[in-house]
Amino acid sequence: MPVRRVAAGLLSGALLLTLPSPARAADEAISVDFSIAGGAPTHRASAWIYGMTENGAGPADHFFTDVRFRGMRAGGAQLGSPGGWANGTYDRRWNSTRAQMLRTRALGGTFILLPHDLWGADGAGIARFPGDNGDWTDYDNFLTRLIADVKATGVPVQWDIWNEPNLSIFWNRSQAQYFELWRRTHQRLRAEMPGTLIVGPSHAGVPQTSAGWWTQFLDHVRANNVVPDIFSWHSLPGDPVADVASANASLGSRGIAHPRPYQINEYGAPHEQNPGDGSWYIARLERAGADGLRANWASAGNLHNDLGNLLVRNAAGQHLPKGEWWVYRYYAGQTGSIVSTTPSAAYDAFATRTAGSAKILVGGGGTTGNIAVRLNRVDATTGIVVNNQVRVRVQRIPHDGGAAVAGPITVSDTTVTLSGNATTVNLAHGNADDTFTVTLLPPSDASFQSVAVAQHSRQCLDNTGLSSADGNRQQQFHCEGGDQQLWNFRPVAGVAGTYTVVNQQSGKCLDVNAGATADGVAVQQWTCTGGATNQQFTLRKVTYAGNDGHDYQLVARHSGKCVDVSAVSTAARAVIHQWTCNPVTQSSPLNQTWRLFGR
Repeated sequence: MPVRRVAAGLLSGALLLTLPSPARAADEAISVDFSIAGGAPTHRASAWIYGMTENGAGPADHFFTDVRFRGMRAGGAQLGSPGGWANGTYDRRWNSTRAQMLRTRALGGTFILLPHDLWGADGAGIARFPGDNGDWTDYDNFLTRLIADVKATGVPVQWDIWNEPNLSIFWNRSQAQYFELWRRTHQRLRAEMPGTLIVGPSHAGVPQTSAGWWTQFLDHVRANNVVPDIFSWHSLPGDPVADVASANASLGSRGIAHPRPYQINEYGAPHEQNPGDGSWYIARLERAGADGLRANWASAGNLHNDLGNLLVRNAAGQHLPKGEWWVYRYYAGQTGSIVSTTPSAAYDAFATRTAGSAKILVGGGGTTGNIAVRLNRVDATTGIVVNNQVRVRVQRIPHDGGAAVAGPITVSDTTVTLSGNATTVNLAHGNADDTFTVTLLPPSDASFQSVAVAQHSRQCLDNTGLSSADGNRQQQFHCEGGDQQLWNFRPVAGVAGTYTVVNQQSGKCLDVNAGATADGVAVQQWTCTGGATNQQFTLRKVTYAGNDGHDYQLVARHSGKCVDVSAVSTAARAVIHQWTCNPVTQSSPLNQTWRLFGR
């Protein structure tokens, strides 16, 4: 079982009690067996604590839908701090909670309500807690208001009664007073909101079988018949597989029914919020069968923004994806059936198969070295093995120090011959914070998908306004990772290095208007014709000092001219046209040079 560093008692916004260990060199092996298949992926790791703007309007929908957003946990923390019911400023926190709740539902997610934040116990010192001096009147009034407000939205929520009650920063009273709060709230919800799911204890630390706060909570809820529907805890850091084993043991010894739904509703300590560790947690949550919500360590207003640190904002305020967002995007694309994987000490993987492709997300942060990924029974995936060969496409998802990442980078894309229906893919894991994906395709499929980044502006070729209309002129725009900036390059039969370029969002082809050959003619999208040379583009590799081997000119086959950003503009929304191709040197404008990370 992979080994992780464990530190109990960590919380959102608090200082870490341990520091990450230095990376160590290691050569390890993991394996995938495509013949052993389970159920369909549910993407149980794709949920977050907070991450929407206060009014629920941002970030843009695609940042959620592209990663198969499952849910959000929120309750107005940090707004008007000190704020909340206990400080006489409930309304602002509730209005934000309501807006985020409605948007979460509109995006298809589950909303997990945090009453403690609405009360005001969000890490700021407050003078009073529910039940002080044995008086529960004010808390009862708070529940009356909150229950009525929740009912009025019509949105079903999960009710997470109190966050991290074993830490004084959130519960600065006795354990006995908390236990009474739990009992009273549980009974009230059962009476007034039958069917609502109750979550707890959202313990700051992982389940334990030895005597301690966790087991004392279990004894209390069992004795008083107030057992939560979903047991929850925080893994900051930890191992979801080990956590679930401990939870099962501690519940089982008390006669509490299990296995049952488990929710690790904060995972990923600050030093683990990178592609390597993020993909490891995804693999471990899937292996454990536990739902996860990624922790959010932001403060100073960023808690309600940036999708829980998966996004950054540029000087224009535009959200851009970090590398870990691309991890969740790949994970979202894993459909079909989950297949069996065997982890190593530091690495794990989540693998799926569907007709025509198989996908493996490799996880493991905190270490470097060669990862040997053994792929067994590749023939069990329908349609990808032809004449004992399969196409193996390896991509690296970089961390890049937490900066914006335009897309995964192709490391290798080769056709391999199987031996005994198996092969081994060796991954040189040189940066502990990066991760890899391995995609298997039939050898006849020579297409690839990529963003196209203009090298003079570092902006992406973009289908303007997400239009589906023929004739929509293309532009450059901030690289935000949406389908309108993903292009499917499909080889033209019999013409080496030449492709039709199809927009993922619209399904239409990059096209030079009316097949004209003049400089300045608009590059647009148009319904794919299947043969017109003004929809065919040759990739001319560009080499100059400092480039990374993924740079190309896109040369229109009918005219011999290049896809070009007009007037060498660096402004967002600058239009794209064709222009006479210029020789590329280190000092020349690079408005005709496009970086295809997926090539």
